[in-house]
Amino acid sequence: MHEMITAEDAKKIMDTEKDFVILDVREQEEFAEGHIKGAILLPYTEIESKAEAVLPDKDKLILVYCRSGRRSKIAAESLVSLGYTNVKEFGGIIDWPYEVVK
Repeated sequence: MHEMITAEDAKKIMDTEKDFVILDVREQEEFAEGHIKGAILLPYTEIESKAEAVLPDKDKLILVYCRSGRRSKIAAESLVSLGYTNVKEFGGIIDWPYEVVK
């Protein structure tokens, strides 16, 4: 099962940890409008087919977000069902009070 964390918790991990992936599961045009620095784009509809190529290490910490939290929840559940062991979902970028890259 994945863990739901707050934007604040996610930011703390980003500022203090070294080995993690920030996964944006929105669409390409949304990503282009603004995303969290260092995020990898993998639309939630492509997780089943592309996750293993994009995210080869199933034990690495993966921080998942989308626009509002609906797709990130689906994506996190998909990752867990594919065998990923360290998935944390922090909802949507609309609730992200920190800097985004445009």
